[in-house]
Amino acid sequence: MDSTEDSPFFYYCLSSLFNIQSMSGSLKIGVLGGGSWATALVKLLCGPESKVHWWMRNQEAIDHIQQFGHNPNYIQSIEFNLDQLVITSDLQSVVDYCDYLVVAIPSAFLHETMSHYQPKGLENKIIFSAVKGIVNEFDAIPARYFHKQFNIPYENIGIICGPCHAEEVAMEKLSYLTIGAIDINKAEVMSKRLACRFIKTTTTEDVFGAELAAILKNVYAVASGICHGIGFGDNFQAVLVSNAIREIERFLDAVHEVHRDVKSSAYLGDLMVTAYSPYSRNRTFGTMIGKGYSVKWATIEMNMVAEGYYATKGIHAINQKFNVDMPIADAVYRILYEKAAPAMEMRKLTDLLN
Repeated sequence: MDSTEDSPFFYYCLSSLFNIQSMSGSLKIGVLGGGSWATALVKLLCGPESKVHWWMRNQEAIDHIQQFGHNPNYIQSIEFNLDQLVITSDLQSVVDYCDYLVVAIPSAFLHETMSHYQPKGLENKIIFSAVKGIVNEFDAIPARYFHKQFNIPYENIGIICGPCHAEEVAMEKLSYLTIGAIDINKAEVMSKRLACRFIKTTTTEDVFGAELAAILKNVYAVASGICHGIGFGDNFQAVLVSNAIREIERFLDAVHEVHRDVKSSAYLGDLMVTAYSPYSRNRTFGTMIGKGYSVKWATIEMNMVAEGYYATKGIHAINQKFNVDMPIADAVYRILYEKAAPAMEMRKLTDLLN
C-alpha cells in the first residue's frame, strides 16, 4: 500500500488546497451596492495583492470616495486605500471584468436595480449574495431570483451571512461569517478572501437553509423590537428568541429538508445578534412600531431599509403553501400589514409561547 505522502488521494488534496489558495489570491472580485454592508465587505475584500471593483449608482458618493477615501453616506469611519480599489457607476464593466460578484444591494431594490441596468453575462459568473432579504416582487430568496432571472446555475450561487454587523466590521471587532455554496470549493475560495485578523469564517453547503434563515431572523428581530417598544423586558425577549429559533427550524425543515444544526452561528447566532443588537435596523424598526409609529413614519425616521418589513410579507406568502406553525411571524405580519395593534398582538402571543 502507498504511504500517505505517495498516495493519489494525498496529491489530490494537496492540489485542491493549492488551487484554492492561489485562486483566491488572483481572483477578480466585484462588489455591487453602496450601502453599509457593501462598504464593510469592500473593506474586507481589499488586499495588498489585488484590487476590488466596486459598483454603486451614486456618482456623488463615488467622487467623494475617490477624493477622500471613505463612503460619505455609510460607515464613514472606514478608510480605503484607493490603490486597492476600482470604483465605478458602470455596472456592466464590473460584471465583464470580474470572476466573482458579491451582491450587497438591499433586497427592496434588487430587482429594480437589475431590471434598470440589465447586466449581460451574469450566467457565466459566480454570484455570492450578501442581500440577506427577500426579493419581494417574486417572494423569492436571492438564490432563486438569480437562478430564475439570469439563468445562473445553482452551483455558481453562494451566500455570505452572519452573525455580523457592518458597524463592528468597521471597528475591527472580532466577528464571524458563514460562507455558503453548493460547490464547497467556491465557498472556500470566498472564505479565504474574507478571513482576516478580526474575521473568522466557516463554510456550509446549505445555501437555501442559510439564506432562508438570514431572511427569517429579520422578521423575528422586528418582533423583538416591537416587544421592546411596548415595554416587555429581557425575560420575555429570551422566551421570544428561543421560540423563534424553533419556528425557523420548522420552516426550514418544511421548505428544504436537509440535515442542519440550527444551533450553529449561521442560524441561532445570526438570529440572536439581529434580535438583540443596538446596530440592528430591524430591531430599531420594530421598536418604533411598538412605540406607535406607522410603518411609513418609522421608515422615514430611520432613513434606512429594514429588510424585515419586506421579509415578513414574503415569508407569509411562501408559508401559504407549507402551512408551518409560525405564531410569531404571523403576529408580525398582522401588525405590519393588517394594522393590528402591536400591544394586543404581542399579549395574545404570550399565551402561545413557552
